[in-house]
Amino acid sequence: MSAVSASSADGGVRVVDKVPLDKVRALQHTLYRTAKAEPERRFHALWDKVLRRDVLWRGWVAVRANNGAPGVDRTTLDWIEREYGIDRLLGELSRELRDGSYRPRPARRVYIPKPGTTEQRPLSIPAVRDRIVQAALKIVLEPIFEADFAPCSFGFRPKRGQHDALQVLVDETGRGRRWVVETECAGINRLGGGDGKALRRRSSDPRRPRVMRRCS
Repeated sequence: MSAVSASSADGGVRVVDKVPLDKVRALQHTLYRTAKAEPERRFHALWDKVLRRDVLWRGWVAVRANNGAPGVDRTTLDWIEREYGIDRLLGELSRELRDGSYRPRPARRVYIPKPGTTEQRPLSIPAVRDRIVQAALKIVLEPIFEADFAPCSFGFRPKRGQHDALQVLVDETGRGRRWVVETECAGINRLGGGDGKALRRRSSDPRRPRVMRRCS
């Protein structure tokens, strides 16, 4: 069945394959399809999408679902909900991102045990407000870079995690396959890699580099 796309009169809902999408999902779908159709395209207007209130709200939902620990400012998710106010925080973040005054806090460093060893692994915990911005960046950037990945690439991807990779191995073994190739790229845990080439290749938005580097 071919995809069917349409928008409501107010632009609030898009229908893809006859399944209604909210505005954020519609945005992600559009970014993915555009990136897939135009592999060499550089997106010049992404920052305005990151600071949208609905995108920031979806970022909050993702952060809240993870129920993580507070950062260096000791601000907890419960305190934001009960005392400070979610709308207030998202409004502040949107204004700071828009006027360029946003500054992420330093991450809180903790150490957690490595399973099966006596070693400890360092873990950096950003403040809640910074995790929301990171989640908003992911919402906007992920569809673009997902379009560039090969189907055989597994890792921290939607429906392409380590358990999905193991299932592929099980399935392919059942089909008679007898070998597998695994590669791992080191030092790319910063956004866009060490020098940001991948990010620059896909984005020409002049407003994005500083904050995206700070949040990576």
